[in-house]
Amino acid sequence: MKKLVAYCIVLLFAGIQTGQAQSVTGRWKTFDDETGAAKSIVEIYEKNDKIYGKVVEILEKGKEDKTCEKCKGSKKDKPIKGLVIIEGLSKNDDTWEGGTILDPKNGKEYKCHINLENKDKLKVRGYIGFSLLGRTQYWTRVEK
Repeated sequence: MKKLVAYCIVLLFAGIQTGQAQSVTGRWKTFDDETGAAKSIVEIYEKNDKIYGKVVEILEKGKEDKTCEKCKGSKKDKPIKGLVIIEGLSKNDDTWEGGTILDPKNGKEYKCHINLENKDKLKVRGYIGFSLLGRTQYWTRVEK
């Protein structure tokens, strides 16, 4: 009986670890669409059952203090580092959707959905109207 209880505890913790590893939350490295060079680190977090993403580090040399010159509203001329660029995504099966993503380069906001390709690869899709009119990026998980 003790072996059975110990075995169940091990399985329980293994399940918890697997579930945590499959979360979209965490730190993700983004890449430039044109050059493929690493651009930034975005921290994705959950707040009130929705997903948000904030730029926590700029990796491009000389652009660490850049502001969002082309942004509109309250984000205009704010530092990109610290800027919330993903807002209000809700879970739908294995996808987070229904929110927006901001491209600080052009200041435009797009509809967005994200999902894990695997535990260390995030598929990020920004689009106008419906998902066929947009672009996809793949971000890689970064350990703290």
